[in-house]
Amino acid sequence: MTCTLPLVPLALLLLGLLDATFSGFRAYAGRDARIRKHRATARAALRGLALGTVLLLAPALTAAGLLLTASDRARTYHTLTAGGLGYLLPLTAYATAVLLSLAAYFLLPFRASTLAMVIGLGPLTLLRPLAVAAACLGAFLGGGWPALLVGAIAGAAVLGVEPAVHRRWYRHVL
Repeated sequence: MTCTLPLVPLALLLLGLLDATFSGFRAYAGRDARIRKHRATARAALRGLALGTVLLLAPALTAAGLLLTASDRARTYHTLTAGGLGYLLPLTAYATAVLLSLAAYFLLPFRASTLAMVIGLGPLTLLRPLAVAAACLGAFLGGGWPALLVGAIAGAAVLGVEPAVHRRWYRHVL
């Protein structure tokens, strides 16, 4: 169990950065009528990744602050890690559902892939805030108030990427 502890923050970071990349894509997708827009969608995804990287510093700095001010750093680290694991479990289930929908979209014939998009990715996008709320609950159950604080800041950062990218770069794109 001890060797898996550093994997939790790393897994959360990777999941957050992946989500930020998709958030950048979603901020742009559907707002440009051009047919060939691969560069523009890649640029939007990179913008989401860059902004998500900056925003995800907030929970990392919060966790670092909690660790630096704790009287028992090892116990606080284990508490935050347990909370991180509780945070990670609902998001992993959510991410798995999203990846399965994406796989169906890319692998199935046109009609079936369109159906997968409509019944999979659309509702899953709307359920993102609920997935983050479930993750915060998991953080609280796993690590208590300190983990909930870090999880809530991480959730706000993740949910803030798409609106921020949209307002900064794509507010007037039609």
